[in-house]
Amino acid sequence: MSKAPKHIQVVQPDGWPRPSGYCNGMSARGRMVFVAGQIGWDEDQQIGSDDLTVQFRQALRNVLTVVKAAGGAASDIVRLTIYVTDLDAYRSSLAEFGAAYRDVMGKNFPVMALVGVAGFVELGAKIEIEATAVIDDGAQETA
Repeated sequence: MSKAPKHIQVVQPDGWPRPSGYCNGMSARGRMVFVAGQIGWDEDQQIGSDDLTVQFRQALRNVLTVVKAAGGAASDIVRLTIYVTDLDAYRSSLAEFGAAYRDVMGKNFPVMALVGVAGFVELGAKIEIEATAVIDDGAQETA
């Protein structure tokens, strides 16, 4: 796990094993950015593939694009909630998901949840990702 920016701290309960690919908790100080659910379509709102991993990669890119527009970076993302329509397809693609994740997000592993759902509003969407980022506002902690 990469080192979090100074305005973000990983919360790891004593005695708990360190999770792989996410963290149990995070605390942060700064400006909060809430990213609406992003699906795997491009800037023209076109879903380019039926493949779950391809849609995952694009949805992550979309999340990161919104965070960057607010002045942040992948390392400022503290929470991801991932919704998928096919849990079996997700489970059988874990290696590909991991590679896509690291390609877009680097070694930032925030708190995460993954939920199976029946479907989405946009036809053809197989995944949707919500996020929360906390961007350093430059405020100093006071003693």
